[in-house]
Amino acid sequence: MTVAITPDELTLWSRYVHEISGISLDSTKGYLIETRLGSLLSECCALNFSQLLAKARADTTNTLRRKIIEAITTNETSFFRDTAPFDLLRNKLIPDIIDRRNRSGAARVPIRIWSAACSTGQEAYSTGIVFKELLGDLSRYDIRIMGTDLSNKAVAQASYGEYSRYELERGLPQEMLTRHFIASGERWRVRDEIRALATFRTMNLLEPFSFPAAFDIIFCRNVAIYFSEIDKTRLFRNLIRCMAKEGSLIVGATESIAGLCPDLEPKRHLRAVYYQAKG
Repeated sequence: MTVAITPDELTLWSRYVHEISGISLDSTKGYLIETRLGSLLSECCALNFSQLLAKARADTTNTLRRKIIEAITTNETSFFRDTAPFDLLRNKLIPDIIDRRNRSGAARVPIRIWSAACSTGQEAYSTGIVFKELLGDLSRYDIRIMGTDLSNKAVAQASYGEYSRYELERGLPQEMLTRHFIASGERWRVRDEIRALATFRTMNLLEPFSFPAAFDIIFCRNVAIYFSEIDKTRLFRNLIRCMAKEGSLIVGATESIAGLCPDLEPKRHLRAVYYQAKG
């Protein structure tokens, strides 16, 4: 039997979810708490959502907190999801970066990519495949792809780089499967040459963070839609601080950051829109 959440409980849970994840839940999202956290009631011997919240706040190991984050976060993703950004990489952004770096005389061209909210890694590995397909021999390049996500479970799968046939068929062309994956029982694993390009870690995008080097390209697609307007501004300001001087920010196809980032201007190539610093 489904336990209903009361309006007062929803208010407290909305505050707690925002506190641990940055996700903003309004008064219409009671069903989401009920359906995604309902199983934790019996698991934690809680009679209602008030008791479950009390247990989460009292858990000094943060085990229950992590389970709540895993249940609440949406890990919807696929290989080459919305093909336009990857066409943008292939036809515009990567060639431009290489051209600029070649003029500087670097022995190995350094390229830094960040897949923020990487989920289970498909975006990061799709980017690695674009590099391999476009450049062939990668030994002349120092390519590093960083993937981050709030979910420990998603980051663990991304790091392992193994996927079901169903996950691969969602966006990955058949010819790329045999070129860039190795069969592992009934699953498929990313070949080492692509896996070596990417590293993954757990991170909350709204908390303070820093990286040793600026990023040439940052993917932050379909993330800000879950945040309040104030948190959207915080998010993009955090991202801008990590962008290289001529770096590019790619957001979701239906997203716009107009008004949130006055220092960035939109640019268009083919069907894709990306953002760079003005001037």
